[in-house]
Amino acid sequence: MTRLDELLSLHEEVRRCTKCPLHKTRKNAVPGEGSVEARIVFVGEAPGASEDLSGRPFVGRSGEVLTELIGKMGLSRSEVFITSVLKSRPPDNRAPNQSEIDACLPYLKRQFQLIDPKIVVLMGNIAVSAVVGPWRISECHGRFYDAEGRTFFMTYHPSAALRFPRIRETTNKDFQTLRKQLG
Repeated sequence: MTRLDELLSLHEEVRRCTKCPLHKTRKNAVPGEGSVEARIVFVGEAPGASEDLSGRPFVGRSGEVLTELIGKMGLSRSEVFITSVLKSRPPDNRAPNQSEIDACLPYLKRQFQLIDPKIVVLMGNIAVSAVVGPWRISECHGRFYDAEGRTFFMTYHPSAALRFPRIRETTNKDFQTLRKQLG
């Protein structure tokens, strides 16, 4: 079985998942999308309303910001992989609870193994805390962190860049740092 076949199989498993109560309220699970050959993986918090309807990650307003930032790096969405910690939308876009994160984290880690990117970009507090530890994004954004044999880069979630012009500026700078490292 190829890595692509394994990734597609994993995504089917995510779509059938009933490990937490979110499967009862979602319209579609959102496993993620992009290239199995991606050198960079972007990880958000959880699907929002637009993502829940479409079954695709980052297709709403935050997705427009992320797509623009990826483009400024000289890349397209098809060249990267985009996913979230949670694969199902929490009701009313509430923050994920720990049991939901624990249920989805094995899927995310398996995606990391199959894609084996050069850099994993953790966007926002939830992604950072779930994957590398309880850091505040305001204190760790723009930094690289090596753990579990991977290089992680931490930055603000695109939704924060939408709401706050200062964070938008900071996020743009973070992505410039990321572009330089990616080479």
